[in-house]
Amino acid sequence: MDADLSFGPITRWTPPQRRSAKWPHPPSIQQYAKASPWVCAASKPLRFSTARSISGIRPATTRSKALINSTAAPAAIQLSNLTKRYGDVTAVDGLSLTIPPGSIFGLLGTNGAGKTTTFKCLLGLARPTDGEVRFNGEALQPSLFERLSYMPERVALYEWMTGEQHLKLTRLSFERFDGARANELAQLFGLNLRKRIRTFSKGQQSAMAIVIAFSTHPDILVLDEPSSGLDPVHQRHVLDLMIDAAAGGATVLFSSHQIGQVERAADRVAILHRGKRVLDGEVEQLKAEVKIIEATFQGDAPALPALDVNAGVQRVMRQGRLLRAYVRGANNGAMHQIQAASPTSVRVLDQNLEDIFLAAVGDR
Repeated sequence: MDADLSFGPITRWTPPQRRSAKWPHPPSIQQYAKASPWVCAASKPLRFSTARSISGIRPATTRSKALINSTAAPAAIQLSNLTKRYGDVTAVDGLSLTIPPGSIFGLLGTNGAGKTTTFKCLLGLARPTDGEVRFNGEALQPSLFERLSYMPERVALYEWMTGEQHLKLTRLSFERFDGARANELAQLFGLNLRKRIRTFSKGQQSAMAIVIAFSTHPDILVLDEPSSGLDPVHQRHVLDLMIDAAAGGATVLFSSHQIGQVERAADRVAILHRGKRVLDGEVEQLKAEVKIIEATFQGDAPALPALDVNAGVQRVMRQGRLLRAYVRGANNGAMHQIQAASPTSVRVLDQNLEDIFLAAVGDR
């Protein structure tokens, strides 16, 4: 059954906070929407210069023509030498990325690589120590939040609300909210919007945040682990939504530990390790450029110092009689160095994105 998103009988609820002088009675949805003009599905309330952040996703009010015409437009997202330090710990270290308009950009990295910190700096949730962030050539400012949509890894929705009430709040807050689209997506993910959020599983809460994100038609989506907690069928729905959004001119930046999903959906990827970018490029180009030279020896695979310091070799693995060198580009020097060790056989293998990722971050 479709949610009733008109302002009918469900206009009040009792939040678990104490009543204040400002709100001596339980606030209406309209009051909450007015008090919280920028809504962000955050793990806890965050403060901006303009508003308090609560759960939900910020929509775009007007689609930017620059995002549609990617040939004439500046980068949808430009990071230049972005650095974030927490005391002596450098979470993001001189990161530069260029994300074209209308593209799907995947950010890969192990836990602690700096992906979430990058997103926070990107959206003003954390102040960078150094560097610059630009959206379509403009510096980050409150007016740009009208064109952004953010779903963090840890989604925090108003648990005392029903799904229907959450969508009403979104409708009041955001001009471009599409109620019909929200109902369609809720059915796609099997959500009962008449139930309270507290009864939703983790996956259902993630799905609810996705419903909000994609029913507001943003120009730029920033999604941190959007498939977390979802079953394989619903994970595929998320990929399809991202692809459809990019086909409509939106720019999608997302992170995921599901490398196969990134390979299927992303046009470009960047791999982070210990806060640094270690590799980036178009997915198909990387797969074409990065190869595995696999050699088998009669005895144990020998140590080849010249191969270990070859600039074009990303990683060398030895296991018994087998040696694998992960190389980028036409690295004839690596092939000659391996052949000089007299292997019994040598072959060149194509790589998938997982192979490229493991070669980029392994043993570093």
